[in-house]
Amino acid sequence: MTGRPSRTSIGAPGASPTVEAPERPFGGSTFIADKSAWARSDVEYVRGDWTQALRNGQICTCPITCLELLYSTRTSHEFEELEAELATLREVSITRSIVEAARAGYRELAAHSDGYHRLALPDLLIAACAQDAGIGVLHYDREYDRLREVLNFESRWVAPAGTLD
Repeated sequence: MTGRPSRTSIGAPGASPTVEAPERPFGGSTFIADKSAWARSDVEYVRGDWTQALRNGQICTCPITCLELLYSTRTSHEFEELEAELATLREVSITRSIVEAARAGYRELAAHSDGYHRLALPDLLIAACAQDAGIGVLHYDREYDRLREVLNFESRWVAPAGTLD
């Protein structure tokens, strides 16, 4: 898995899912999609719901997810193409209040037990962005369930844990 969305994952004209998707997948909510969700967006089990959610405007980004996805590109052309596609999605900005919320959540996790706060920093910031925007995080990553303990956002798996590994 490269984490790079295919052209059909962003709903390019002519893209048709192979799996029947409900009208408002993933519980109907709006989400910042983590790179772990993007990396699995072309898996048959996920593809139909993913494509429909993109078409519905349910998938958002934030600067961290965009940077993570752009990092995975291999050529300048691929970079420019993906950057243009990501620009069509709503982006939740990172503000000072989001950084402070992330720090407070991190502090709470550290107080829980030694090492409990040792999570990926991008995930922490993405969760804080979601909390600030009042939306969820769509992912395939256990760390978001731990972050949900200290931040107020919906943690939604793109597929049940362990089913796509």
